Order: sequence, then C-alpha cells, then structure tokens
Amino acid sequence: MSTAVEVANTAPEKLANYFALQSAFEKALELAITDGKVELLVKEYNRFPANTEHDKRLPMDHAFRVLLMKRLDEDVSRIGELVRLSVEATRAEIVSNTIPVVLLIDTFDVVTLDKCQKIFQFVEEMVEVWKEEIFFASCKNNILRMCNDLLRRLSRTQNTVFCGRIQLFLSKFFPFSERSGLNIVSEFNLDNFTEYGLDSKDHDESDNKELEDTAEDIPLKIDYDLYCKFWSLQDFFRNPNQCYNKPQWKMFQMHAENILQSFSSFKLEDVRQSSNDNASGSDQAMDVDEEAVDATAVTSVIKANHFFAKFLTNPKLLALQLSDANFRRAVLVQFLILFQYLQVSVKFKSDTQTLTADQADFIKETESRVYKLLEETPPYGKRFSRTVSHMLAREEMWNNWKNEGCKEFKKPEEPTPSEEDSKPTPNKRPRRPLGDALRDASRSGKFYLGNDNLTRLWNYSPDNLQACKSEQRNFLPLLETYLETPHEKVDPAFEWRALRLLARQTPHFFTSLSQPSSKISDYLEQVRKRLIRDKEPKPAALLSNNSSENSFGLSANNVHTEGEQDATVALQDGEPEQDLEVEDNEPVVEEVDEVPAHEKPLMVTKEHIEEVAPLIGEPWMKVGKKIGFTNDELLFFQMEHPTANVACVKMLTNWISDDDDATLENWAYMLEGLEMNKAAEAVKAIIEREKSGTTGAFCLR
Repeated sequence: MSTAVEVANTAPEKLANYFALQSAFEKALELAITDGKVELLVKEYNRFPANTEHDKRLPMDHAFRVLLMKRLDEDVSRIGELVRLSVEATRAEIVSNTIPVVLLIDTFDVVTLDKCQKIFQFVEEMVEVWKEEIFFASCKNNILRMCNDLLRRLSRTQNTVFCGRIQLFLSKFFPFSERSGLNIVSEFNLDNFTEYGLDSKDHDESDNKELEDTAEDIPLKIDYDLYCKFWSLQDFFRNPNQCYNKPQWKMFQMHAENILQSFSSFKLEDVRQSSNDNASGSDQAMDVDEEAVDATAVTSVIKANHFFAKFLTNPKLLALQLSDANFRRAVLVQFLILFQYLQVSVKFKSDTQTLTADQADFIKETESRVYKLLEETPPYGKRFSRTVSHMLAREEMWNNWKNEGCKEFKKPEEPTPSEEDSKPTPNKRPRRPLGDALRDASRSGKFYLGNDNLTRLWNYSPDNLQACKSEQRNFLPLLETYLETPHEKVDPAFEWRALRLLARQTPHFFTSLSQPSSKISDYLEQVRKRLIRDKEPKPAALLSNNSSENSFGLSANNVHTEGEQDATVALQDGEPEQDLEVEDNEPVVEEVDEVPAHEKPLMVTKEHIEEVAPLIGEPWMKVGKKIGFTNDELLFFQMEHPTANVACVKMLTNWISDDDDATLENWAYMLEGLEMNKAAEAVKAIIEREKSGTTGAFCLR
C-alpha cells in the first residue's frame, strides 16, 4: 500500500511514453484487484495529465490483457474478478468500451472447453451489464462473434447443453427485433438429414424376421416396411414445403395414416394409473389427471424424464422406441408443428404453396387424432396435450408478428401528469367520532347508519312502515288495464307479470276452472272476460234470488225448493223488466262453469301412482325435475331402486307426502307439458272416474 502512495505522490514532470504508462498501470492494476477497488486505477490514470486520453487508454487496455494472460492458469474466479474490474474501469472511462468482451474472447481462445463452460457462467450472470447503453452499441458484434466461435468449436450432439446455454444467452441479450437473430425469410435447416435403414441390396427376409423377434411383447407387427415408412416422415418434417407437391403429399398422407394407425392400435399403459387402481380405482386417477396435478408429482416426472437431441435409427430399436412415451410424444408434436405451418399464412410462401380442400380436411381430421393420441399417452397426457396446444397458439402469434415486419417491442410510455394531478391533494377533514354521531342522532330521534344515502333514506319519514304504505309508492298497474295492453300471443314475461297481478289483486287466481287449459294465454283471456262480466250490472231479480239462496240454501244442504226452481225458470224464460237496462239478450245466469263450493281438489294417492307409473317409464327423472327434486335426490332414488318403475313410485310417493299441491289436475298438466301423452290421458281418466264416483255418492246422500 505504501508503494501505491509513493506512486501517487510523485507526479511526472514530462510526457510518459507507452511502456512507462503500461508498467505503471500494471502495478496499479494488481493492487486494485487485491483491494477490489477501481479508485486506485483512476488515481494512477489521472497522475499523467500531460498525456492525452487516447495515449493513456491504449496502455491501460494492454495492461488488462497482459495481466489476464498471467492469470489463465489460476482459478476461474480470479478471471471473473478481472472481468468485473474491467467493467468498472469502463464505466469510469479509463479503458475502451470493448475491453471486457475482448478479455473474454482472449480467454475462450486459449482455454479448454471444460474451462470455457465454467467461464461462460460469468457471461450469463452479466447479461444485464452487456445490455447497458455503454456496452451494447460497441460490444454486441464482439459478443455475437465470441458466441459463434464457441458454437463452432462445440459438438451439437456431445455438448448439447452448452450449445443451448449459448443460444439462450443470445436470445436474452439481443432484443426481439434484432434481425441477425431472426429467420426473416422462413428458411428451413435442410442440412438436418436423418439417416436410416439398410441398403435395399442388403435387405432380405431375415431382416424382417429379426425385426419381428425384437417386438415379441408388442401387439403390433413391426417389419422393415413399417420401419422405412416411419423414418421417411422425418424428411417431410425437415422440409414441409414438399407437402405442396402432389406426389409427395400422397406419400406423406399414406405414411402418416399407417404410423398413426400403429400408435392407435398399440397404446401405452400408465404406471401411475395401475398403481392407483389397487388403492382407489382408475376413475379417481383419471379425475386427478383432469383436475390438477400435484406439484411434487410433476417434479418427479421432470426429474425422471431425459431429453435426447437426436434419436437413434437402428431397426432393432424401433420396437423399444414405440414403447417410449417421450419418443411417441416427439413424433406427434412434429405432426402438429407441420400441420400448423401448412395452414397458417407465411409472408414468404409462394402463390403455389396453398392447400386444396381435400388436404385441409385431411389435416383437420388428422390433427384431432394426434391430440387424442397425446391425451392417451401417459404420464399426464391431457395436461401435456393442453400445454402443446397453448404453445402452438403462441407460436401463431409470433408468426403474425414476423409477417408484420418484426416491429420493435417498446414499453408503453407513462402518461404525463396533468395539471390537476400535479396539484396537491387537499387535506382531509378529521372524521367525527362515530359515538358522537350516534349520540346526537339518538337525541334527535333519527337514525345514523354511517352512509349518507342510507341515513337520508331511513330518516325520510318518522314512521318508515307507514311511509312504505304511501300511495305514491304503489307502482303496480291495475289488472284490467294490464291485460288490455297490446302484447304478443305468446309472451312469457307478460304472462308471468299478469299472474303476479292476478294473485295480488283478485281471488280468481285461487279458483280452478272446469276446463283447465294447457296454455297460460288462454287462461288469462278467460280471466279477462270474467272480470268484464263481474263489472256488468245484474238484474234486481237475480240479486234477490242470490240473497234468498244465501239465506236458506245453506241450511237445506243446497237443495232448492220447487218455488225457487220455478222462479229461476221464470227469470230465464221471461223478458227483463222495463226499468232495468240490459245490454245483451244472453241468459243472465252465466256462473254455471263455477266449481261447486263443496267440491275439493282431487289429491294424488298411492294407488294412482302405482297405476300411472308404468306409463311414465324411463324418463321418470324429467317428472322429478318438473316437480322440484334436485339432481342429488334423483340420483338417490336411482341408486336405491334399480328399476325405473320402483324409483318413479318412490319419488312420487315422497312428492304427495310433502307437497300440498299434489293434485290430479296439476299432475295431468305437468305430464302434458312433458309430452307424456299416455300418462296424461291415464291421469285424466282417473280424474273423470273420481268425479263420477264423487257425484254418485253425493246423489245417494
């Protein structure tokens, strides 16, 4: 440290040459690395004011590169410290902007691939540093050259992971719109050949027999023909544009049909499902697959699976490959990628590269088959199928982005604050304590609910219940006025409102007609006519007759005397008196349709149920839903009573025991609505039978 102080205190009296500067900077650089501070380098750099910036930066760059060569044999972390110090020196503007990347390039050029893989970790960790403005513009080409040189040294099959790390780094470093990293014209890697098969001259029947021997445990005939068809599809996946050629398309269609048929005939077993069968059944395992997958199970599957960049094409391995779920998924996903490319619009496709109607239909049908096969491929087939579908949907979005010219992604600009937003918010008034507000409201005989609108509503009147009865709050129209409003013949909303008004304003809603109608519109029309008749004035003789009948008829069990019958006949046959105004000549007594007061509604009995239930049959659940039973209750009846007839009887028996409206008329109306005509006719026959029996018994009395 004393040496550094002495160097700093002794200022040069004249211009220093290149080698003197380099020597001084090397000493200061070693001290700076030891202390981990760039300030020592800055002081040494500023100790030569007579030299220009250009004259001082070149020796400083050289000092970094010389010290790097001395440290190559040391630990990798020491090289990382030097690179990080060069980054700080670049920010202090005492070295060139490219010196950190130059140090990495020099290192990768002289060390082994194993050491390169460790040093590249520093490059990945500092990706945000390289994206800074001071480094990106000047270093992006050097970084790209460095990565390409590494990729040329690596083997795609033996160093697959390292190659993938380099590609991921480049994708993180360069922006999306960087044209050097985009396949603008949608070119395919036609050099990716898949070599397979034997020479046709060397192939004989013994090879077929050998292939069949390797597939003894597989219920599928594997021969050399199937082997060639299978691997020939890779050429179409490599270059999809071949499918636009008619002969090539026929070959692809035939081979794809054979391969997918082989997959369908030979399905893989799910090990998870077989283990769950012993514990809780296969249905429960399928529910787990559909609803959600436990995170620990997914982690175990990820750890168990292995990825291979290239599959082997040895004929003897085909039987084992067809039994591998990963292999099958890889081939099925290749089908989906090919189908998506053939269907989407790509900017650089020629006019001749279009699908015919037959080709489009085949792709649509085959695509659904492929998704079904993915769902049937364990483990977690349905989850995997949904994931692939989601990824292909996102791929279509990227394709549209490329068709639009790969526009640059920009973050949305933050809106500029307006003058109103820039004004300081006024200070809030201190809130009044809740207890004080409740106390004052109670003293004044009012309510305080904490909300201005609610407080005003509750204090609208001293007596809230009386205020609710005010005529001003009666917004319901009169029934007669509402029935006269124009409407469509079948209007469910109008009919529902009319029935509500009818039940609220008149007693006709609770009286049954002698001829029950299946249509609500007809029923409302009859009610409207009855209301009109009720408003018409009645003759005085009829009024006196009604009064006498009310006085004496009830005591005589509603049996009319002969004099009363003669009076009634006289009213029907005679002419009306002169002082009464009658608008029409119809008979005055029109209340014949009314149901006698002594007649009670006919309730459904268990004997009626046993008689009609066989006519309802299998759709008995529809009747249950119409009555009001829930799905769980209907399922209970079905599980407790295996036959439809017994389940229907038990359900209807519960209905008549719980529902006071379980009448024969309602039952017939319900069955007519469900279009169970035979059962409805049987119920109507029971009604007629019960009515005739009741009338006969009444007459005997």
